[in-house]
Amino acid sequence: MSGRMQGKVALVTGAARGQGRAHAVRLAQEGADVIAVDVCAGFDNTQYPAATTEDLAETVRLVEALDRRIVHRVADIRDLEGLTAAVDAGVAELGHLDVVVANAAIVVIQPYDKVTPAIWQEVIDVNLTGTWNTVMAAVPHLVQAGGGSIVLVSSVAGLKGLPFLVPYVAAKHGVVGLMRAFATELAKHKIRVNSLHPTATDTPMNQMESTEGPHPIEADPKVAPMLWNHLLDLGPVGMVDPVDQANGMLFLASDEARFVTGVTLPVDAGCSIF
Repeated sequence: MSGRMQGKVALVTGAARGQGRAHAVRLAQEGADVIAVDVCAGFDNTQYPAATTEDLAETVRLVEALDRRIVHRVADIRDLEGLTAAVDAGVAELGHLDVVVANAAIVVIQPYDKVTPAIWQEVIDVNLTGTWNTVMAAVPHLVQAGGGSIVLVSSVAGLKGLPFLVPYVAAKHGVVGLMRAFATELAKHKIRVNSLHPTATDTPMNQMESTEGPHPIEADPKVAPMLWNHLLDLGPVGMVDPVDQANGMLFLASDEARFVTGVTLPVDAGCSIF
């Protein structure tokens, strides 16, 4: 097999399903071996089913079907020590690390006045601190490899103030700050750092309901246009396919983007235009 990622090893968090699985498979299609990490457990405040070990096993199956190697570990990105051990084990087995896709995240959709301190803390801990942990666990291996690429998966909510997502918006804006700061400091090690900004994508994370009553958009329809994906012509809740996000990630991870660092790349069907 030959491809844009031939000979490379990539770490993907949140790899059991959804965008994470799409990233792992797309990288494997282009020749990469994969370290796949997922917590495979639920969270206290999320409104959709949790990923499972069976989901992670399916990601493994799909990558192996492409004749690529994959090491999988169950780990919580909130736990820096456990995550570091998982990454170290993967690198020990596959030899090195070249690409990091910090994809794992959660979302809770609620009006601002329904957001509890527990919801706030859980979203920040996973989406922001967990992303920082991922970079910290992986960077020593990228330095040892002589460089590489880090893609931090933010969101269109990292570029604009989407409604009913206050903790998520705060965390995803924070991911952009992490990206820019790491891009500055890690350039001397030939490590590029960029962020990917998906709009609503057709994954289990987006198959949710508000915990109380109707969707908040029904109570506040004036903000619905902020969620509009202009290229889809499907109204404010149209979704893109996970492979579209994986294609954007692949460009940032590949040598085609060898001089691209510190950028925010929206794959959002035009949602961030307005």
